[in-house]
Amino acid sequence: MSMGTITLSDVERMELSRRATSRAGRADDARRARLILLLDAGETWAAIREKLDCNDAFIDRWSKRYLAERLAGLFSRHAGQEATRLSPQLEARILEWTVKRKPADGSTHWSTRKLAEQLGISHMMVARVWHKHALRPQRLDRYMASDDPDFEKKAADIIGLYLDPPAHAAVFCVDEKSHIQALDRLDPVLPLSPGRAERHGFEYYRHGTLSLYAAFNTKTGEVLGRTASRHTSAEFVAFLTDIVVNQPRGKEIHVIADNLSTHKTPLVTQFLADHPKVHLHFTPTYSSWLNQVELWAATDSDDTTLSLIASVVRTPVGSGNPMSSVVVADCRSVRCSRTHPLEPHRVCGRFSGCTARS
Repeated sequence: MSMGTITLSDVERMELSRRATSRAGRADDARRARLILLLDAGETWAAIREKLDCNDAFIDRWSKRYLAERLAGLFSRHAGQEATRLSPQLEARILEWTVKRKPADGSTHWSTRKLAEQLGISHMMVARVWHKHALRPQRLDRYMASDDPDFEKKAADIIGLYLDPPAHAAVFCVDEKSHIQALDRLDPVLPLSPGRAERHGFEYYRHGTLSLYAAFNTKTGEVLGRTASRHTSAEFVAFLTDIVVNQPRGKEIHVIADNLSTHKTPLVTQFLADHPKVHLHFTPTYSSWLNQVELWAATDSDDTTLSLIASVVRTPVGSGNPMSSVVVADCRSVRCSRTHPLEPHRVCGRFSGCTARS
């Protein structure tokens, strides 16, 4: 197929040649310029199709536009589409798909682009609607509902101890942190220096695990601590004994604890019978958040247990007795060092913030 040639002026030919050979212009502009130059040179449509790798519709469309508008006709004309407006109906549709439907590809939640493709809208529109309604499909939170039939009674009892404690009585929140690894770094710790963080060696020696018992005084904010190599009812009773010893004789002591099985053994019952001034209050099941020592442990554990470095020192216990392992723990968050054997015993006195007292 062929058609009449297009006659160009010198100015038009110069401009089209510039566009056709430009390295900075658009490729589609250069292709259309080469088309017009080939038509001006008298090339047939078959030759043009081979040289430009195009079809007859391309040649017909742009040659007619050039004949009608000259150089101005070579600019692309995209009809586009009407801007999508966020109507209340569209916003409700986005919310309905986000909350009540799942992607068909098996994904657990929508992304802005997946939902936009499904609804035929811009992903930024989906993002704006999610931001407006504080929707984050990628987030997942967990919860635990208490199934304790006496939840209200127990919660009121504990909250009452916080807000209106008995006169001349001490209230302690008690909890344990078990399975703390006693790690000894094989390489020396390189201290903090300007422009360089404190560095620990990669290799370590593991001296078993320890359990940390903590009693938070709700009135003074002080914490009484104890470590033990085991996590049994005997250690819990020993810790309760420490609390009693550190209070004035005859003082009422209220202890708030969770429902761990080691807190409800006959040994604990016997301890309470022997110490009538000690009262044990249990949080409702799955409601340890009522225990204030949990908050202290959450804020202090990163500074204490994660930075703890333990080393083993062999010391003779007595003549003829085997060597006993002693762990030295450096708790930098409370700025104190305490030495304790692997058998449960008193580790440290009260400490508040970064101050320790024996």
